[in-house]
Amino acid sequence: MIDMNRIEHVGIAVRSLKEAMATYEKMGFQISSTEEVEKQKVRVAFIKLGESRIELLEPTTPDSPIAKFLDKKGAGIHHMAIEVDDLKAKLKELKQ
Repeated sequence: MIDMNRIEHVGIAVRSLKEAMATYEKMGFQISSTEEVEKQKVRVAFIKLGESRIELLEPTTPDSPIAKFLDKKGAGIHHMAIEVDDLKAKLKELKQ
């Protein structure tokens, strides 16, 4: 069995990055940086949390994957990335 080492990040879909950042800051989290990822049609705010991070994801266009997620499911956890030692081996293991 291939070890899963840690949660690398949790992606949370939000309708308004500005509002979400304010909410997380009120809870005591610190926004470490923000960026726009044009290829993914998303703006992201990063929150460091120990060895992991939270990524707040706001769509930049109505046809972005995050916009479609928000339309279908509403705001919330979109994905979780887990660090493993050998991705190809872990994927093979999971398929079996």
